[in-house]
Amino acid sequence: MVETVHPFYEDHRSAMEAAMRHRLDLAEAMLGEHVHPSSLDGIRREVMDEFAVVLTQMPYVGGAESRMSDFFMRLLGFMAISRVLRRHGVPLSVIGDIERDTYKAQLLTVPEAERLAAGRQFMSPENQAFLREQAEKSHQEQFPEDFVYDFVEPGPGDRFEFGINYKACGFCKFAARHGDKDLLPNICGLDFDAYATRGIHLERTQTLAGGASHCDFRFSRLRSA
Repeated sequence: MVETVHPFYEDHRSAMEAAMRHRLDLAEAMLGEHVHPSSLDGIRREVMDEFAVVLTQMPYVGGAESRMSDFFMRLLGFMAISRVLRRHGVPLSVIGDIERDTYKAQLLTVPEAERLAAGRQFMSPENQAFLREQAEKSHQEQFPEDFVYDFVEPGPGDRFEFGINYKACGFCKFAARHGDKDLLPNICGLDFDAYATRGIHLERTQTLAGGASHCDFRFSRLRSA
């Protein structure tokens, strides 16, 4: 049976592939420290081939109606990079460092004003209201491979502005289904720079991938933002 890509992801395929090629460009110097330079072109091809596989595995969770679709589209490509580097014997901790540095470099190619504006929008009362609605909707579990989460209001003495407790993680489900559980910490590690580059401080003390009952995301504005 030939695996197919869901039409929603197929519509975004060109942009996702371009993002992957950009990441590989940014990662080249770091990769050259851990694999033979003569292997780099082959690794690039392997990663793009593996990404084509990941696209067929990417679960549909509601498309444009779900905020989590964007998380899958932005981050599951790192599974392709991780799988290929793992096959080449690169240690998982090194893979994590390469991916975090690469992702941060990619995020920083966006102008600072644009990044900080996105951060302010994320922290805005309007977006918090949207997140509350999305959190309630997630508990309907319309899509089995989706995330399930609660919106968290700050209590007396709390220093965060709001939080999200992820009770079920789409990345964890994906990894369990496809034999990638050892790669999950690298995916989790991408979150901190993703928010920091937008002027947001993320505090997180536990993750589902680490065996906790939930991932405890707590958000506040960085002072410089």
